[in-house]
Amino acid sequence: MWLRVLLCLVLSLVSSCRVMGQTPTGIPLIFDTDIGNDCDDVLAMGVIHALQTRGQCRLVAVTITKDHDQCAPFVDAVNTFYGRGEIPIGVCRSGITPQQSRFTGLVGEQDGGRERYPHDLKSGRDAADAVAVLRKALAAEADGSVVIVQVGFSTNLANLLKSPADDISPLTGRELAQKKVRLLSVMAGAFTLINGQPHPEYNVVEDISSAQVLSREWPGEIVYSGFEIGLAIPYPAVSIERDYQYVPHHPLSEAYVLYEPPPHNRPTWDLTSVLYAVFPDRGYFGLSPKGTVTVNEKGLTTFVPGETGLHRYLTVTPEQQVRVTEALVQLSSEPPQGQGR
Repeated sequence: MWLRVLLCLVLSLVSSCRVMGQTPTGIPLIFDTDIGNDCDDVLAMGVIHALQTRGQCRLVAVTITKDHDQCAPFVDAVNTFYGRGEIPIGVCRSGITPQQSRFTGLVGEQDGGRERYPHDLKSGRDAADAVAVLRKALAAEADGSVVIVQVGFSTNLANLLKSPADDISPLTGRELAQKKVRLLSVMAGAFTLINGQPHPEYNVVEDISSAQVLSREWPGEIVYSGFEIGLAIPYPAVSIERDYQYVPHHPLSEAYVLYEPPPHNRPTWDLTSVLYAVFPDRGYFGLSPKGTVTVNEKGLTTFVPGETGLHRYLTVTPEQQVRVTEALVQLSSEPPQGQGR
């Protein structure tokens, strides 16, 4: 009898977790990134993996918007470093930012004739199409459960919205997004003046048309982390120098150093979108009122308040800056399971 009661309790817990948009192993999360263009994408991956180890999220796919063949192998190497080399990776072939990265060449490093960072995916040419990966990941998850963190260009998600029904799902991309996605957390735009001027933010400017499609056509809630948020929360270089030394080589700290040698405190743009996506109700950030974001032909973002709007943007107080910095340092530098400091 007691066994039956226990089984019922377990099943009830599983069911309630799904209703809340969460499985017992954490919120299903898709990371859409232009990794290779800046080192904050790499630190953001460390945050995601730490949160997965803690049972807070589950990385179900990584899709890439920088069009260079080393980016996908680099992502695979980072996932493998954290013991999760099986995570699906998708790429776009858009021609956007095809330049060599300052740090993805780490995938070719060897020590004693062995790969410093083992990985199975050897080239982006061998990776799946990003839209197919997005469709598969969304179709496999419970309705209203997925959070997407977009920290690069809007290319992949705009293409998802345009995708028709196929063998993966009878739903169009827009229908999949509407049915499966609970929140889209985006690092893009700027919602305060920077040096007294409107700021055309990089992730928007590199693919303006896709950013316009996303803001205009995404069927659910979008929360933007503007340029000003990451700028206000710099990652302390002292952490790069001290907190990753539990292994001889660490992909996060080595990418950071190769991108720009310390001492420098790099803004935490992409990390903030991850933190909010997983912990929207922990008080790490404030939120603007509801409204609508539009993107003009120069890549400038404008927010107009309105109760029917689906968009908000993050705000941050001095007290929150301190709290968020500490959280991001602790999470990004947290060792993989089985390794200690």
